[in-house]
Amino acid sequence: MTDAKKQHIDETSAMAHGEDAPEDAPVAAATDPEIAAELAALRRERDEMQDRLMRALADAENARKRADKDRRDAETYGGSRFVRDILPVYDSLQRALAAAKGASPDGGSDAPVIEGIELTLRELVKILERHGVSRIAPEAGAPFDPQHHEAMFEAPVPDIPAGNVIQVMAEGFILHDRLLRPAQVGVSSTPPS
Repeated sequence: MTDAKKQHIDETSAMAHGEDAPEDAPVAAATDPEIAAELAALRRERDEMQDRLMRALADAENARKRADKDRRDAETYGGSRFVRDILPVYDSLQRALAAAKGASPDGGSDAPVIEGIELTLRELVKILERHGVSRIAPEAGAPFDPQHHEAMFEAPVPDIPAGNVIQVMAEGFILHDRLLRPAQVGVSSTPPS
């Protein structure tokens, strides 16, 4: 490329960016077809590079947002595996409490054992709640909710409308807004006529 062409490209580029061209710039060179083609090629390359830069910036911003969301999710839901592993302990304490109360309905000599199980169970529930875990414990007669309940059986019950809970076999749990375990329930069906 000749020095005149380089000078013209530099001057044209300066004018495209809003700078003034030098006074001694040849006006006739702007009409040279070779220079015009080279200038058009440079503009296309500039536009392509600008497009690539904008895409790279957008990708970087999307990656930053994704990483931030992943970090927040890890903080919020990171303990879900541990909570799922501890739920059988809760169930065992519930069964132990029911068995202790059933063995000693008057609360006689087993009263300290029953009280100990109740205290342990309450403490476990407090710890779970402190970490965003809440129980799903539907009452008998409550409507069946497929989002939070798992039907284990159906049975016709004359006094309870079809589609309502008749028995809770295991409570369910939610971590913030994610279901960890649905409540396992029995559901009333339409009694035979």
